[in-house]
Amino acid sequence: MIKKSFIVLGISAAYFANAQDISTLRNTADIYSNSSSIGSAKYNGMAGSMGALGGDFSVMNTNPAGIGVSITSEMSGTLAIQNSKNATSLAGSSLDYKVNNTDLANVGGVMAFQLDGSSLWKFVNIGVNYSNRSIEDYSETSGNGNVNFDIYDGTNTLIDNVALAGHAYNRYGDVSKMSLAVGGNYDNRIYVGAGLNFHSAAIDQYDSAAFTSSLDNSTSVYDKQYTPFSESSTGFSASVGVIGKINPPFRLGASIETPTWWSIARVYNEYENPTDGTYTEDRNLSSPMKATVSAAYVPNKNFAINVDYTLGLTKSKYKVFGNAETELNNFFSDNSKNLSEVKVGAEYRIDAFRLRGGYGFASSPFDSMSISAFSDNGTVANTSYDDLIVGKRTTIGAGIGYDFRSFYIDAAYQNLNSEYKSPFLRGSTGSNTGYFSDNYIVESDASVVSNVKNTRDNFFITLGWKF
Repeated sequence: MIKKSFIVLGISAAYFANAQDISTLRNTADIYSNSSSIGSAKYNGMAGSMGALGGDFSVMNTNPAGIGVSITSEMSGTLAIQNSKNATSLAGSSLDYKVNNTDLANVGGVMAFQLDGSSLWKFVNIGVNYSNRSIEDYSETSGNGNVNFDIYDGTNTLIDNVALAGHAYNRYGDVSKMSLAVGGNYDNRIYVGAGLNFHSAAIDQYDSAAFTSSLDNSTSVYDKQYTPFSESSTGFSASVGVIGKINPPFRLGASIETPTWWSIARVYNEYENPTDGTYTEDRNLSSPMKATVSAAYVPNKNFAINVDYTLGLTKSKYKVFGNAETELNNFFSDNSKNLSEVKVGAEYRIDAFRLRGGYGFASSPFDSMSISAFSDNGTVANTSYDDLIVGKRTTIGAGIGYDFRSFYIDAAYQNLNSEYKSPFLRGSTGSNTGYFSDNYIVESDASVVSNVKNTRDNFFITLGWKF
């Protein structure tokens, strides 16, 4: 069956309360619009800050002009061991959950072509970079016996009173990016580059809540309307950049990446007696256009430091097929902030050894919002929240390496932290967005909001060959 667009109710800041699932908003910001990309161990150890330095094919994630800095051809592969932990708290109770993944996270290379010595163009290089990261994420919130609901059967007969026993957002999948770039070196002073980026994502998303009956003390699991859902998506973007040497030790860089134009195929479940079923729809999304400015200081061959600042120039926007996309666009227009991220990275060389470090900070993509929410004692009031749905993100990187001339090995560690407020449970029969189980529905005019702290510890090993 085909259903082109959901019918939803609500206005602007309250959109997420009535929408098909809060994770639609979170995935739009956290997956489809996220500027964070995995690269080589060198790139990750420097927190991805290489925009004015170049010399590594992973710099295509920031500034394709960095491809023009390379003077030798190389290729490498990077193994990633990723650990993610969500610590969730509500009403004095806490739960932890860990997810571990091991993947071939990055492969790529640069082909360096030295030009005739009489030309001011010294090199024309071609680079390719493929990265893949797991987006598996599970956050489980404990229950609160003070949050109670009446439930009805299909004839609107009151049959029970239930208390919240717990809630879970569960996401599986991967997101990948393939970049192709051409870079040039003009007189060893100006480096230019342009690239094409091909994105893909696969997402399986669940939203479920457990409730305990006052009649027999049994616990049942209910699924949110329009969940679980799956999305298979492809996207395209392009980027251009330049790096210039102001004087021998100082470099400045700048780049622009177009919006990523995503084509999203969705499959979702709908619970609406007596027509329960699975439906499909297509969506088109353009993520924010991004601009990055960079500065680097390279006083000698043994030390280099780089600073990148990335700013979103536009906001996420869906192509309108119906009310659902209009509501989404209103929400992002009124309640999202332009992406903003700063990264600092440095490398120090001791003969063939390499020592690296980096730091990154990304602001929350959403403004503060006021919503109707349950307190710990079960009362309902309008409450203002910072970092709702997605929060600030900090990145700390460290790495080492050894250069064997023709071959090299690098290792890196990254620690990423973010904290956010996770709203769930709001939904009503009027907009068909409650939680369903068989012929029963739990509806709520207010959200329960838990605190989530996400900690990711990632380890990377790169093996590379220069030729």
